[in-house]
Amino acid sequence: MRAVVQRVKRAEVRVGAEVVGQIGAGLLVLLGVGKDDTEAAGTGLAEKIANLRVFDDGQGKMNRSLNETGGQVLCVSQFTLYGDCRKGRRPSYDQAAPPEQAQAFYESFVISMRRLGIRTETGRFRAMMDVELVNDGPVTLLLDSERKF
Repeated sequence: MRAVVQRVKRAEVRVGAEVVGQIGAGLLVLLGVGKDDTEAAGTGLAEKIANLRVFDDGQGKMNRSLNETGGQVLCVSQFTLYGDCRKGRRPSYDQAAPPEQAQAFYESFVISMRRLGIRTETGRFRAMMDVELVNDGPVTLLLDSERKF
C-alpha cells in the first residue's frame, strides 16, 4: 500500500454536493492499494500512521502522534498512487489492485485505524470526489508498506 499523508488543520471530502467525510486537526491519508498487497500490510501501515510523530510538542518540535494529540484521520482511496509514469505519457495502473480487492483492503485499513482509537472518516470508494484541506505546515509524507521509499 502507498499513502500520501498530509498534516491538516481541517479536511473534507464531497461527492457532488454531499459532504461524506470531514475532520478537524489531524491527517489526510490518500491511500492506494497495490495488486500484491495484503491485509497485514494495511494493518502495519495503520499502526505506522497512528504513531507518526508529526505534531508539535511544547517546544515546537514534531514529537507527538495522533494518539497523543487526539487528532483525526480522513482516509480517501486513490488508486492513482500506483500510476507508473516512467514510460510514455499515459500512466500505467498495472500495479494497482483490482477494485474489489482494493475496496476490501481499503476498508480493512480504515477498521485498523479505528481499532487503534483514531477517529477516522472516509471518502466514498470509486466515486469522483472533491477533497478540500488546509495543510498544516505544510507537512506531507510518502509511505509505502513495502518501504520502497
